[in-house]
Amino acid sequence: MDQGRQVFAVDLLERYATKNRGMITCMASGNDVIVLGTSKGWIIRHDFGLGSSYDIDLSVGRTGDQSIHKVFVDPGGSHCIATVTGGVGGAETFYAHAKWPKPRVLSRLKGLLVNAVAWNKQQITEVSTKEIILGTQDGQLFEMAVDEKDKREKYIKFLFELEELPEAFMDLQMETANISSGMRYYVMAVTPTRLYSFTGIGTLESVFASYKERAVRFMELPGEIPNSELHFFIKQRRAVHFAWLSGTGIYHGGLNFGAQHSNPNGDENFVESKALLDYSKLSDGTELVKPSSMALSEYHFLLLIGNKVKVVNRISEQIIEELQFDISADSASRGIIGLCSDASAGLFYAYDQNSIFQVSVIDESRDMWKVHLDLKDYAAALANCRDPLQRDQVYLVQAEAAFANKEYLRAASFYSKVNYVISFEEVTLKFISINEPEALRTFLLRKLDTLSKDDKCQVTMISTWATELYLDKINRLLLEDDTAIENRNSEYHSVIQEFRAFMSDCKDVLDEATTMKLLESYGRVEELVYFANLKEQYEIVIHHYIQQGEAKKALDVLQKSSVSDELQYKFAPELIMLDAYETVEAWMAYKNLNPRRLITAMMRYSSEPHAKNETHEVIKYLEFCVHQLHNEDPGIHNLLLSLYAKQEDDSALLRFLQCKFGKGRENSPEFFYDPKYALRLCLKEKRSRACVHIYSMMSMHEEAVALALQIDPELAMAEADKVEDDEDLRKKLWLMVAKHVVKQEKGVKRENIRKAIAFLKETDGLLKIEDILPFFPDFALIDDFKEAICSSLEDYNKQIEQLKEEMNDATRGADNIRNDISALTQRYAVIDREEECGVCKRKIFTTTGDFRLAQGYFSAGPLAPFYVFPCGHSFHAQCLITHVTSCAHEEQAESILDLQKQLTLLGSETRRDMNGNRSDEPVTSTTTADKLRSELDDAIASECPFCGELMINEITLPFIKPEETQHSASWDLRPQTNLANQRTISLPV
Repeated sequence: MDQGRQVFAVDLLERYATKNRGMITCMASGNDVIVLGTSKGWIIRHDFGLGSSYDIDLSVGRTGDQSIHKVFVDPGGSHCIATVTGGVGGAETFYAHAKWPKPRVLSRLKGLLVNAVAWNKQQITEVSTKEIILGTQDGQLFEMAVDEKDKREKYIKFLFELEELPEAFMDLQMETANISSGMRYYVMAVTPTRLYSFTGIGTLESVFASYKERAVRFMELPGEIPNSELHFFIKQRRAVHFAWLSGTGIYHGGLNFGAQHSNPNGDENFVESKALLDYSKLSDGTELVKPSSMALSEYHFLLLIGNKVKVVNRISEQIIEELQFDISADSASRGIIGLCSDASAGLFYAYDQNSIFQVSVIDESRDMWKVHLDLKDYAAALANCRDPLQRDQVYLVQAEAAFANKEYLRAASFYSKVNYVISFEEVTLKFISINEPEALRTFLLRKLDTLSKDDKCQVTMISTWATELYLDKINRLLLEDDTAIENRNSEYHSVIQEFRAFMSDCKDVLDEATTMKLLESYGRVEELVYFANLKEQYEIVIHHYIQQGEAKKALDVLQKSSVSDELQYKFAPELIMLDAYETVEAWMAYKNLNPRRLITAMMRYSSEPHAKNETHEVIKYLEFCVHQLHNEDPGIHNLLLSLYAKQEDDSALLRFLQCKFGKGRENSPEFFYDPKYALRLCLKEKRSRACVHIYSMMSMHEEAVALALQIDPELAMAEADKVEDDEDLRKKLWLMVAKHVVKQEKGVKRENIRKAIAFLKETDGLLKIEDILPFFPDFALIDDFKEAICSSLEDYNKQIEQLKEEMNDATRGADNIRNDISALTQRYAVIDREEECGVCKRKIFTTTGDFRLAQGYFSAGPLAPFYVFPCGHSFHAQCLITHVTSCAHEEQAESILDLQKQLTLLGSETRRDMNGNRSDEPVTSTTTADKLRSELDDAIASECPFCGELMINEITLPFIKPEETQHSASWDLRPQTNLANQRTISLPV
């Protein structure tokens, strides 16, 4: 502990003038509240948080000299218990609440001297004490509870009494916890010579009642001491360690209420790490002096010895400070009376007869790491370190100790955690100087774990160094044991696995080129491939597998999504030669390949000889591309065709040629191979049937039939029958077949003629006997063809008769048409005098005064021009034009209006003027007017507008026309206007 750094500081808090109230005899504190007891029966309460204080005289009503024996305050500062001694009535105990104007006497405790109070720190509240335990001078324990609203105690129960060795209870502490089976209590009590512990689940009464049947646990330490005290240090409302000021020394230890160390008798002991601080360690070689009072902090004991307080570190048991007090002259006779602590505020107090001193703690844990380090408790030292420099010192001490004990691997681990107090170079030189490569490698690996990603240069350097150390270790293992490679459980394989894991972890920081050179120089080909795989240098990996003849592994690498497609094409020739089946299967599994770029590899494979019954893998892949992937590349189709052509069986070739690959796809040809190349190839390979098909496909039907006749006349007939749109060519092809049939027949002449006649029937009338007669020799007798010639003449006669009948039908049809035309000129319709126009609803027989030569029509007499339809509807000419133009589309309406305008212009030239004069009408003008009027009639009167297509089309038109929108909006019952502008109109009912 650094003696120059002060941990505890003493300040004079208050001096009290106590002439009327007496001298201070005792003190208690809690939650920034102190309560003093005086020699004349007064208690003085001071609340530093509120800045208020008041005095209470407990001697009122008592005779004789009164003195406060003990005063107790709960950790919250709300509840106070005081015991008064002296006088005739004996000892009395009072309870006071912070809000009460005066205390209440606990009558059931009259005559009992209360020495100790155990507060229920976990359950107590400002308004209720819950259950508390009182310890008396007679060795008895009582349970009590007080509620502030009741103004008196709820109950006081007797709990326990010491019988074996009746002694006074000097101090009490209690801890509670809610567990699944109920409330668990742990009570610790001290007498001048013993420390008792009570524990159980249930109520306090049931817990202490159980000790009638079982022994009480206690620790006995003989010796004399002025005052036996028990203190708990509270952290986060839970006691974490205790200290007992006994006659022999300070017995202390940790409290772990989470642990359960059950004993056979049912007790549970929560005390851990017990120790005894002997008072001899506190003396300076002179007479042994025992403390008169004590206080407990997190790491220290405050021991009152004479008028000084010695601060002793609880862990190292060393005195770190001595606190001096400025004692007033009138209190010098007694000096410091005692110490007390305020667990809530973290303060300590010392008091004499007139003064209160405050002892404050100044960061008492700051040097605890060094205390633990001196005791070689490294885990605790690290837990108390506050900065990296302190941790470095702890790690360095551990490293040096391990190095001195020749535990080099352990030392390397600790050295790697040191960042400041020793350099990297010093540590490495330590291990190099003693030739410990294993420890050096361990140090480098652990150092890598502590470095950040920003230290790129250092990380790369250390990783490379560690790589070389790994490789050296592997080689040394091989030299030491020749069977290491075969033994899978050997250290050699273990190091290999560790090295590969290291490369996997450091792949991003290792320099690629340097690492590969290292692996290559040590001959570690497998590790080189492994590292290349990690760095995604797949070309190296694949090349290695191909050299090893492991095509499957190479293909597995190529299947990775991160591998470039270019490697597929680069290694395709080698892979297909190494294992064609696996390679083609991999190609078919990988859908993103461009088969055209694999043609070189497939041609190389195809150029090699193969067994007759061997599955041709290239053909399998090409068929997959063509039929499954629907590949349209001519190169792929041409290659597949060439492979088919080289096969002995031409069935696959014929199926391929007959397959229409583009069928069903828009703007797609039926085939994608080059027909000229296919023809040339099939001619070279003497695939005659395939050549016939290609000739036919290229519309070279004559060549197809000629070649087919050399193979099979039936095939030639089928080819000749394919021509349907060119009758002359079809006949020519059949003549070629007929000529071949006639000349090839070698039998009796009459039988040859019969076969020729039978062939004519197969042509379905396309060829006649006269067409094939030239193919027979000149000396053939006509009698042999008599039957065929007669049959042919009969057919001609039937055709002539059929033509005559068709001519007669045509003549009769022409006569009927002329009669219909004549009848149309005589057709008329009868109109009622009251008949109305379908549009304007006026009578049809309206004078021309209303329709004056309407729109180019000439009036016949006084009537306006009109139309009458067979359905019975009648319309004025002008009304019909207006209705049709309004319903027709824009172009048709413009055409009708244009015809009407031209008729108007022509009619004005021939119309009679107002004086009865009439201009002569040229013949050409009249002819033009008739033509225009006929066109206008066709446009507007081809069908009734109410019964024809025009009315049907009106179904799709809206009821309200665009020009009527404004008029329609005026009828809207809820116009879209602002509410503020609306007016209310009252309608009469």
